[in-house]
Amino acid sequence: MIRLYKRLLAFLTGTSLFVIFSVVLVSSLSRYLLNSPIQWSEEIARYAMIYGTMFGTVLCYLHGLHIRFSFLENAVQPKIKIALQFISDLVTLASGVVLAYSGYLFMMKRGAINAPAVGIQMYYFQAAMVVGGLLLAIAAALRLAEYVTGHHEEVK
Repeated sequence: MIRLYKRLLAFLTGTSLFVIFSVVLVSSLSRYLLNSPIQWSEEIARYAMIYGTMFGTVLCYLHGLHIRFSFLENAVQPKIKIALQFISDLVTLASGVVLAYSGYLFMMKRGAINAPAVGIQMYYFQAAMVVGGLLLAIAAALRLAEYVTGHHEEVK
């Protein structure tokens, strides 16, 4: 299950990067070759980058590539190390829920504003915080489920 989730996140992250690349390329070609800039290109690239960051953050968490202070983990016995990772996963679950909830509140207060260049309501773009928080909470729940099933692998 977690392997499929990692693949989904990798696909979503890659898709976000492809959208950024495509929009910037087309915008640059349009600006310099046709002397006709695309007004909405920077805005779309920015929002794709925000979504890509949310997807990539969760993917890095699942692969154990996130920034952390591992000197404490490396100095203790393996059982204590697993307990510290369990606590870290609980904190990550709570952080994902808080991020999703605060993103929801932010989206409800300011989402009706139209994006300046695109003209679409900001709900779609501000939902990135909600989506990122939910994806992070799901990832942490999947990792916590591995402790229960006994399939837990030590994070590098």
